[in-house]
Amino acid sequence: MRRLRTLARDTRGVAAVEFAFLAPILILFYFGMVEFCQGYMALKRTGHVASMVADLTSQNDKVTKAQLDDIFAIGDQIIKPFSKTPLTQRVSSITRVNATTYRVDWSVGRGMSTKLTVADAKIPSDMLAVNESVIVAEANYDYSSPFDLVAPYVTRFERVAYLRPRTADVIACTNC
Repeated sequence: MRRLRTLARDTRGVAAVEFAFLAPILILFYFGMVEFCQGYMALKRTGHVASMVADLTSQNDKVTKAQLDDIFAIGDQIIKPFSKTPLTQRVSSITRVNATTYRVDWSVGRGMSTKLTVADAKIPSDMLAVNESVIVAEANYDYSSPFDLVAPYVTRFERVAYLRPRTADVIACTNC
């Protein structure tokens, strides 16, 4: 009995036991925050890619497929330090023909279909007047966690940017 009372009053090692209980929780919390920040950074960079493609395209009177490929290559630089492999991009020109009809003038994609439908573009109904056009740039990124071995999942980030042409009513594209 005496040894049990002595053992009960002995407080040496309490901090080590508390640390053993709390350390795994704190480590998981730390890695969770790192993962959240990495995912958020990939999301923001995907949005920057879409807006940059729309901005660079809208500055021209006419473009070629080769120029658009160069613009897409800039997107590869913006997405860094993440891998460029899961990044897909598409840029299109859409014109409002009348009150209810839109027309896809051209569409060029890298890693995704070049067949953009007006419904897929999701242009707000009050965005364009008749005979106005808009550049629609899309960027998609399939983000996979660096901690896939622990918690495997893939998140698809999709961003769209809309910009009106700056120097022409409709931007022409050759070889598109």
